[in-house]
Amino acid sequence: MATLAVTRPLAVRRIGSWFGRIPYVVLSIYVLVAGIGPLVIDYNPIRTSLDDRLLKPGAHLSTGGTAWLGTDGLGRDVLAQVVYGARTSILIGLATVVVSCIVGVTIGTVAGYFRGWLDTFLARGIDILMAFPAILLTIVIAGAFERSVPVVVIALAATAWISFARVTRSVALSLRERAWVDAARVLGVRRPAILLRHVVPFTIGPVVALATLEFALVVLAEAGLSFLGIGLPPSAVSWGQTIANGKQYLAGAWWISALPGIALSLLIVNIGILGDQLTARYGRGHLK
Repeated sequence: MATLAVTRPLAVRRIGSWFGRIPYVVLSIYVLVAGIGPLVIDYNPIRTSLDDRLLKPGAHLSTGGTAWLGTDGLGRDVLAQVVYGARTSILIGLATVVVSCIVGVTIGTVAGYFRGWLDTFLARGIDILMAFPAILLTIVIAGAFERSVPVVVIALAATAWISFARVTRSVALSLRERAWVDAARVLGVRRPAILLRHVVPFTIGPVVALATLEFALVVLAEAGLSFLGIGLPPSAVSWGQTIANGKQYLAGAWWISALPGIALSLLIVNIGILGDQLTARYGRGHLK
């Protein structure tokens, strides 16, 4: 009986560990598809083929090929749009998170370490920006300029850096009075060196956990902008654009919007699960 009591928890832990690895596997598949897929699938988002419009998944094209996920209202292959859309979402998500992380970590670390009027000024500025709805500010920025990838990244990063600043500020506030930081100040180490060597490294864990959650939000926001028609230009493939192109065909050609929507949902859900795992590992206290 004792052996069974010990074996069951071990089996449960092993099953839990296997389930915990699912997000890593799914995200690896997305990265692989985004990296290799465009090299294998030849696709021109501007080229249309009206003879092949609204074909069902698995139907044969006029060129002799097979539309494995069907075609849209202009005869464009949905599978190619899903593959190219994965690359677009991942690249924009990574670029936005990197820009937001650099800006937010810099501002948050400086504000938390130096305190005083600088901390008050930056903290009040963050509070003012948080008062505005993030998606509304993103839409205003994206709609004010010509549609392009850099504009989308800037529009998304304009609000995403705030979370990184808040996290790193709280970490810097708790570290500035630690013994090793005081020792570095007594030894005459310059402040930039103290920040880079003794403060910033301790923000890596919480920042990585936060970055996964922000990545999911950024990918979803980019799809929303493209769905509204104020995100990427027509020459760039986005899941949001594909979903928007198929909304008028939902009754008879559901696959145009449904399949990219499923791909987007799977990516968001698995990134969210991974973010929760990293948050639990590095502690929720740093992310408040």
